[in-house]
Amino acid sequence: MTTPWWRNAVVYEIYVRSFADSDGDGEGDLQGIRSRLGHLRDLGVDALWLTPFYTSPLADGGYDVADYRDVDPRFGTLDDFDALVADAHDHGLRVIVDIVPNHTSDRHPWFRQALAAPSGSRERARYIFRPGKPGQGPGEEDPPNDWPSAFGGPAWTRLPDGEWYLHLYATEQPDLNWRNPEVRHEFEEILRFWLDRGVDGFRIDVAAGLVKDESFGDLAGRSRRAANGPIYSRPEVHEIYRAWRRILNGYEGERMAIGEVWTDGPEDLALYLRPDELHQVFQFDLQLAPWSAAAFQDVAKAAIKAVEPTGAAPTWVLSSHDSVRHLTRYEQPEGIPGVELARARAALLLLLALPGSAYLYQGEELGLPEVVDLPDDARQDPIWKRSDGGQIGRDGCRVPLPWSGKAEPYGFSPKGVRPWLPMPAEWASLTVEAQEGDPASTLSFYREALALRRRLLAEGLPEDLEWLDSPETALFFRRGPLTCALNCGDNPVRLPAGRPLLTTIPLYGDLLPGNAATWLTTP
Repeated sequence: MTTPWWRNAVVYEIYVRSFADSDGDGEGDLQGIRSRLGHLRDLGVDALWLTPFYTSPLADGGYDVADYRDVDPRFGTLDDFDALVADAHDHGLRVIVDIVPNHTSDRHPWFRQALAAPSGSRERARYIFRPGKPGQGPGEEDPPNDWPSAFGGPAWTRLPDGEWYLHLYATEQPDLNWRNPEVRHEFEEILRFWLDRGVDGFRIDVAAGLVKDESFGDLAGRSRRAANGPIYSRPEVHEIYRAWRRILNGYEGERMAIGEVWTDGPEDLALYLRPDELHQVFQFDLQLAPWSAAAFQDVAKAAIKAVEPTGAAPTWVLSSHDSVRHLTRYEQPEGIPGVELARARAALLLLLALPGSAYLYQGEELGLPEVVDLPDDARQDPIWKRSDGGQIGRDGCRVPLPWSGKAEPYGFSPKGVRPWLPMPAEWASLTVEAQEGDPASTLSFYREALALRRRLLAEGLPEDLEWLDSPETALFFRRGPLTCALNCGDNPVRLPAGRPLLTTIPLYGDLLPGNAATWLTTP
C-alpha cells in the first residue's frame, strides 16, 4: 500500500494578497503566484495552500466570502485559477484551497435575501437569527446570549426589525445555520465545483465551529470545557465531515481535507481523524509553545499520542497568517544579536524531523520578522478595528514578500507600485534575489533542509520516534537512521552519537552550540 501524498508533505501557505502582484495594483493575485511557482519548486515543497481568493469585500482578508464559486476580480479570474492549477501540477505541486463554511460575507446573496425577508422565513433560516433578551432598563434589549466575537465585543448584531444575528467573528461575517439541509447541500456542491477544477484538497476554516447548541445558553458559569460545548466540537459536526469524506473519496488522485480544529483535549481531536472523516487536523501547540526544549517535547509527545489511535499522522506548524511570525516570537529581549534567526532555523530542523506533515508560511524561508511598527492608518485587520486599536491584529505577518531590488516594493509589484501594506526598509537584504546565491542564507538553508528530508523519506525513513536521553536544555530523538538534536539553552551540550548531516551553526567538535540544532545519521 502506497503512502498518501499528504501524509509526509511539506505544504507552503500562500497569503494570496501578499505573495506576488502581476498587474500593478499593489495586491497579490493568482497570476503573480503562477509566475513564482519556480520558487516553490526550487524550495522543495510538495503542495501550496491558497488562502481565500473568492469574491469578497475583504472585511476579514477574504475570509468573508460573497461568492464561493468565483475569483475576486482583484485576484484574477476562473481562467487564471485553472491555469495556476495546471501549472502547479506541471511543477509537481499539489494545490489546497481554503474553504470557509462557518460564515459568509454580509454581502453574500443569501444574507442580503435574509435581511430583506421577514422573521421565520426560509431566507433567514440559512443563518442564525434570534430574538434578544430584556435589558436592564425599560425598553432596552440585550443580545440573545453572552457569546463573544473572536474579534472583540459581542457575537450578536441587532437589525432594525429587532432580531439579532450571530457572528462569531466580524459583524460582516454572519454565521450559517448548519442544521439547515440547504446549507449542507450548498457546500457539498461548492466542494464538487472546485474538485472538478482540479484542486487536491481543502483547508477548512473554523472546522469545529459549524454546528451550535440549539439552546443558545450563556457561557457564564460554565467550566472551560463545558463553555466550548455550545459553540465548538458539537457531535453533529462529524456528520458533515463524513459526508465530505464520501465526496472526496469519489474523486481520483487522493483528494484530502485538513481542518482548523481547536479542541480542549486529544480525545476530541482524534474524533475528527476517524477513517471516514478528515485526513488531517492542524495541531497548533507547537506554534504556541515558548522557546523551550521541555515545552517542545511535551507538545510533540502529546500530538503524536493524540493521533496515534486513528492511524493518522500529525501536522506541524510554526507560523501562519493568523499568528506572529515565529522568528519574532523567539526574540530574546536584550539578548544575543541574531539569536531569533538562529532559533528559527533550529526550529525548522525540529519541525522537519518530526513524523507527519509540515506547514510552512510564506516568507519564513527568507527569515522575515513580524512587522510590528505599521502605521495605524495602514492596518486593516478587523481585530485592530473592533478593539479600537487596543490589539494590533495580524497585519504584521501579512506584509507582502520581498522578491528583488533595494527598495519598496522589492519586486512584489511591477513599476514600483506601493503594496497594500508598507514594507520595511531593512528588508532589502532579505529579498529572494539577495539570498539566492548565498550558501549561508536562510533561503539556502531551507532548500538544503527540505531536499535532505525528501531524500531521507525516499530512503524509507520510519514514522516511529524514539526519545533519547538529553541534557535539561536540549531535546534529542531518533527516527531510524536520523537523529535530531536541538539545544534551546545558551551553552553548548554534548551531542548524541552520529555523523552530522546538517547543522544550523557550526559544531564545536562533539558539542552542539546554544540555540542550535543538527541532524545526525547513524548506521
